[in-house]
Amino acid sequence: MPELPEVETVRRGLEPALVGRRIKSVRLNRPDLRFPFPAQLAETVTGKRVTALRRRAKYILIELESGHALLVHLGMTGRFTVWPPDGAARNLGEFYYVEQAGHAGDGAHDHVVIDLDDGARVVYTDPRRFGFMDLVEPDGADHNRFLVGLGVEPLGNELHADFLGTALAGRRSPLKAALLDQRIIAGLGNIYVCEALYRAGLSPKRLSGSIVRKRGPSPRIEPLVHAIRSVIAEAIEAGGSTLRDYAHTDGSAGDFQQRFDVYDREGEACRTPGCTSRIRRIVQSGRSSFYCPTCQR
Repeated sequence: MPELPEVETVRRGLEPALVGRRIKSVRLNRPDLRFPFPAQLAETVTGKRVTALRRRAKYILIELESGHALLVHLGMTGRFTVWPPDGAARNLGEFYYVEQAGHAGDGAHDHVVIDLDDGARVVYTDPRRFGFMDLVEPDGADHNRFLVGLGVEPLGNELHADFLGTALAGRRSPLKAALLDQRIIAGLGNIYVCEALYRAGLSPKRLSGSIVRKRGPSPRIEPLVHAIRSVIAEAIEAGGSTLRDYAHTDGSAGDFQQRFDVYDREGEACRTPGCTSRIRRIVQSGRSSFYCPTCQR
């Protein structure tokens, strides 16, 4: 499933095609994805100019001049194909095994077709239909059912040692589970939490509250915050791990998976100089956790 860096890559790829353009028409080829499309979705966005694209956690928000926003979640296999007025199509969020949508947008898995006033066409394709779209009312982001209650952004100023120490204080859940709690830090996913914990030298099995002192955060929290920030920033720069990166002009594939230190490396040697251990895999809450038993305590 796409994680925050992959979603940000898609947002950056969509931005130059959409921002400043007026939506000429919207065609919904089915009544639903994971959830039914909101009533009047096409009517609400048609004729409106796109003013901005932003990301909140793993959601893309296409903001319109009316104050509405079209919220998009890519699910497991959702992606966009941008057909410019002239030139080759660009795939945004294409999984390696999925072909791009055709210009007609009438393929078996092409579910939403957006035509823009400059002649460009944007097609949303989703073979498994785990993605979804919603309409956010003007000034309604704080009350939207998908956005309400989300925690701080991992690259935002709100994520710092004092905040994380307060959030983890007294918690007896495993540290990895706490970092995946979207009410604390929004957008962190399994891959990048594994990598951040390795960089911070913390075991995914450690109790969350154990890195918090009664009189404030322990010295372990600041490195964890730094690790979260650095791994997310580097993954965005690399174009993500699981998706093609069309934010880069050469269309090169996202390659952060080549830099994994622990994720999906069960049985392989730890990359810490001098460490002779091998990466282990355990299952926590139904998800695989990868870690070095020597370097992470």
